Amino acid sequence: MALEIEDKYDVPEGFALPDLGGVPGCEGVSEPLSHRLTAVYFDTPDLRLAARGVTLRRRRGGDDEGWHLKLPKAKGARQEITRPLTRSATVVPAELASLVLAYTRGAPLAPVAQLETRRGITRLLGPAGEVLVEIADDRVKGTVLGDEPVVRRWREVEAELKEGERDLLTKVAKRLRKAGAAPADSASKLARVLGDRIPAPSPRTRPEPGSAGEAVVAYLRANIDALTAGDPHVRLAEEDAVHKARVACRRLRSALKAFKRIVAGTENLQEELKWLGEVLGEARDLEVIGARFAARLDGLDPRFVTAGARRRLGDDLRAREHDAYERIRRALSEDRYFALLDALDALAADPPLTATAAKKADKALPKIVDRNWRRVIDAFEAAQGMEEGAERETAMHDVRKAAKRARYTAEAVGMSGAAERAKQVQEVLGRHRDGIVAQSVLLEEAERARQAGEDTFTYGALAGIESAEAARALDEFPAVWSRLPHPT
Repeated sequence: MALEIEDKYDVPEGFALPDLGGVPGCEGVSEPLSHRLTAVYFDTPDLRLAARGVTLRRRRGGDDEGWHLKLPKAKGARQEITRPLTRSATVVPAELASLVLAYTRGAPLAPVAQLETRRGITRLLGPAGEVLVEIADDRVKGTVLGDEPVVRRWREVEAELKEGERDLLTKVAKRLRKAGAAPADSASKLARVLGDRIPAPSPRTRPEPGSAGEAVVAYLRANIDALTAGDPHVRLAEEDAVHKARVACRRLRSALKAFKRIVAGTENLQEELKWLGEVLGEARDLEVIGARFAARLDGLDPRFVTAGARRRLGDDLRAREHDAYERIRRALSEDRYFALLDALDALAADPPLTATAAKKADKALPKIVDRNWRRVIDAFEAAQGMEEGAERETAMHDVRKAAKRARYTAEAVGMSGAAERAKQVQEVLGRHRDGIVAQSVLLEEAERARQAGEDTFTYGALAGIESAEAARALDEFPAVWSRLPHPT
């Protein structure tokens, strides 16, 4: 997956590309190149991809012909996924079709538009001949496909960053604007050719400014958007993607629980978010534990590490992680998941706000945050006096879960001090919990090794390290707890 950073400009038919040879930071300009491009764009009948700023096309011609999937713009850049051309010109490759399921929700994909482009290319070069910025001067014929095709023609210029720094685009922009170019009205060629056929965004309820409802709804909407946007990256098993998606699930579920007096009637949605979090959790836990054991094994004296243990705690865990990702992909292709996304969209558009939502945020929300911190205190007090063992471990895990919920609640309303307080509890008890879970996995793997007649010494050595790590975290906790302010 590549990041696409570009600026688009509308230009009149008689526009002349300015001399770009003296742009500061560039050593030269390439000889002009020309291409003829034909791209067919795919979408659902009701244009769900275009409505979300997603483009999926099959393009012939040029240096990068093939299938292109462009995801919505974020932080000034679009992420683009490319795949080679396939024989079929009318069937989207299964992998790419799966990567847009969070937007299509299973609706069929078909050609909706065709663009024929005569492209002139000018490249700004660096000292070693590397391409810093590519300028594309396009004359476009766009056709909306259907029973009665509609044709539009226009000219536009694109400046795309390649190996240069972002400020180069600013310098290029000044010259293009001086020559008569204007920032494009449309975000993409597809948006321009489809025009008002693209569905307008669903109207969203606007809570009262400065109200508790406004703060909570903004937080919910941000995490709903993050969950949807992260879907393709989870399917591709990109680094940290499943973690981010699970965190978005947890934040949403925690907020809906904590703010039930502000956003009502979300119990079923909370259960579905719990289900999705569990689906994502297996792969994430294996990912984390695999990295943990790899570091532990690298830190042991090589004489203590058997080949069987390295295989079981390395390749075998990676195989299990791979299988877990396959289960994630299946779950993310089910109607249950699509129904959850629909429910989240509905919540974002028109949240079921209560009368409490209209109260001032600075009056209503701190009380909710304090109540959640009170749950942390209650959980900790319940764990006191318990004998060492499984029961106390479970009780301290409950303290950690309460702290996590308190943290997310405080983050939701911008109370950074309260969030940091809960985070400290969560992190130290997280180290304790990670050590306990690691010991459990080691016991399971050691038993499998024992049954296979393998040496189990390595597992014992690692279990000792994990036991000490868990105990160390628990020993540190009273000092961490004592330093924290505890509201009454």
